[in-house]
Amino acid sequence: MNWYLQSGKDSDIVISTRIRLARNLEKYPFPTKFSKEQAQEVLKVIKEITPSLGYGLKYINLNDMDDITKVSLVEKHIISPELAANKNEAGAIVINEEENICIMINEEDHIRMQVFSFGLELENLKNLSVEIDEKLDSVLQYAVHEKYGYLTACPTNVGTGMRASVMVHLPALTITGNIGKILNVVNSFGMNIRGIYGEGTQSQGDIYQISNNQTLGLTENNIIQNISKITQKVIEQERMARKYLAKRSVDLEDSVYRAFGTLAYASKLSSEECKRLLSYVKLGTDLGIIKELDDRKIAKLYLYHQPANLQKYVGKVLDGYERDIKRPEVIKEIIRGKN
Repeated sequence: MNWYLQSGKDSDIVISTRIRLARNLEKYPFPTKFSKEQAQEVLKVIKEITPSLGYGLKYINLNDMDDITKVSLVEKHIISPELAANKNEAGAIVINEEENICIMINEEDHIRMQVFSFGLELENLKNLSVEIDEKLDSVLQYAVHEKYGYLTACPTNVGTGMRASVMVHLPALTITGNIGKILNVVNSFGMNIRGIYGEGTQSQGDIYQISNNQTLGLTENNIIQNISKITQKVIEQERMARKYLAKRSVDLEDSVYRAFGTLAYASKLSSEECKRLLSYVKLGTDLGIIKELDDRKIAKLYLYHQPANLQKYVGKVLDGYERDIKRPEVIKEIIRGKN
């Protein structure tokens, strides 16, 4: 089963965890500076070593992938919008069937190795990322500086090259008007808290991404410990806000049931409206107000209401209006489904 359709530790608040390592090959300029020929050479090198990595990983050139599939991977947060655009036509991914391991090739760096999990799994993911990185390191020559560590296209990634991020759902802090304070506190501790697609993006459906903003001068363990501490504090604050809302149960239940009623019975829904409704519906499910849903159904609703994954679900290309009509049908199927 794909990782994003499961639930795990603290998954009432933590939607997912990701560890990303940025690496470059010593022999070639960074992707912002290399030639088309050098870009193709990097692809060739990675393609050749993929079978030796294990984990059921497969090499896929983005030129061999249709646009809807690319966007569906962006919606799952498995690849970046920048890689999906594939402007230099020299992008690729190395990915396994469960999609919990994905190595982006020729994005901002030659290699951006990512591992994912449902719920809060920082330590386990760190161990998996190090394991894969050691395999890559044994067959590739990384660009490394004796003093500064791994060299990357963006100076903020120099050092360990590690970005740890946790996706969190914070509706109660939003409803109670405390979200601004939390954002300020997290940012003041040397962390970033941003929208669901990272830097420069806004929160959608009360979902935020917490990540480290420093990689130089820290070890991998330092980064994981810092992210874990901050995330635990955010979880505590969100749970306190939910307890406060539960005391005003009539107001909370009214908002939750209105959102669920619209989601379950509407005939036409946009993706943006679904995100707003799903925030209340997930909150209501996690608090036991909504009995018709569980973690798996919530995960499927989050995945398949999105434009590209909706089209993957129904198996055909749809324009915007057709998607808004088809979306409620798919939502009803998921709500009434037995698995």
